[in-house]
Amino acid sequence: MANIASAIKRNRQNAKRRAHNRHYRSTMRTQIKRVRAAIEAGDKDAAQALLPGTVAIIQRVAQKGIIHKRNAARRVSRLNKAIQAIG
Repeated sequence: MANIASAIKRNRQNAKRRAHNRHYRSTMRTQIKRVRAAIEAGDKDAAQALLPGTVAIIQRVAQKGIIHKRNAARRVSRLNKAIQAIG
């Protein structure tokens, strides 16, 4: 437990930022799972309909610095590749 005022404040800030980042990361992962479920079901139309929103969320998370921009690019690329492989 921190005793110095600046360290106490830093702990508060870290906890707040961690909760904020976890929310965005969780939202992104849930959306990716929805697209993956449509891909697994072989429903190309549903997967393509979900893709633009998913890409937007992934890019927003990367822009906020929660994931690296290359990580975001790789996720988007793999989703596109998986959808193209359906039909």
